Amino acid sequence: MTLPDRFEGVAHLEEVMTQPSEALVRDLERVPGDIMVLGVGGKMGPTLARMANRAAPGRRVIGVARFSQAGLRGELERHGIECIEADLLSRDALARLPDAPNIVYMAGRKFGSTGSEWLTWAMNAHVPALVAERFNASRIVAFSTACVYPFVATAGNGATEDMPPTAPSGEYANSCVARERMFQHFSHQYGTPGRLLRLSYAIDMRYGVLHDVAQKVLNREPIDLAMGHANIIWQGEANDWSLRALAHCDTPTSPLNISGPKISIRAVALGLGRRLGIEPVLAGQEAPTAWLVDCREAFKLFGPPQVTLDRMLDWTAEWVQSGGDSLGKPTHYEARDGKY
Repeated sequence: MTLPDRFEGVAHLEEVMTQPSEALVRDLERVPGDIMVLGVGGKMGPTLARMANRAAPGRRVIGVARFSQAGLRGELERHGIECIEADLLSRDALARLPDAPNIVYMAGRKFGSTGSEWLTWAMNAHVPALVAERFNASRIVAFSTACVYPFVATAGNGATEDMPPTAPSGEYANSCVARERMFQHFSHQYGTPGRLLRLSYAIDMRYGVLHDVAQKVLNREPIDLAMGHANIIWQGEANDWSLRALAHCDTPTSPLNISGPKISIRAVALGLGRRLGIEPVLAGQEAPTAWLVDCREAFKLFGPPQVTLDRMLDWTAEWVQSGGDSLGKPTHYEARDGKY
């Protein structure tokens, strides 16, 4: 993969972020048939669908969402994605969707959960049950989150996949455990092959942990160090690995941690500060625990991440300093109470 020193704009960013690896092309050859992305309208969905289309141009890549974001449907269609508008909470809408042997499930709800907990549970537990039953004859790679784990010691390597998913607090995290259990239940019932991708913080220049910290450095706002460590991965690699997981499904479905090595928020803030020429405002001290994942199983399957932290810091500093686009969607990585 050839990586630039900087991005010329959103179009260049997305061109780089949707470039498939040769390994992805080979892995998708092992899983023939159409690829349907349910919940394609989120932060990662559009670039994942475009990558799938570039990696397997001879087959249908179908994106399903409500398409509430203006212009998204037309943009995806210009890149060869077949788009279907559907409300995944509707059994009738799911029944009308075409069959597809390969399903990437990306739907879910996190932000806004506090005060609308019932909708969070409907999206994160009820919809997975509907989807798992409707597509029980397919291969299903479903996005989950590292938030299903308890906090672990920052001195260690992070939670491994065999650690029981006992979320520490909050409606969101617990509803994500329920999401996994629904996919597991129907996978056991129907023999559906799958993977549950416990993703931790994909990095795009327009959002993500590094973007959040860089904005605070740039605006000279305090950076809370209590959640002092995290795992991050370049979104292009997260997309690539998630699609490759279609060729590495288990029956019944099983979890797989997806991210990169542990980072220090303090070190990231200082590194971005040096690049931006601004002394960061650091507040508090690191707690001895955090949401951290051990990704050695993913590294065995896909190899270690190729985009380094230093490169992501260079990209992020240049992007925010030059006034690059922001999605305006903070990750709230610093939250330790599970409230979003």
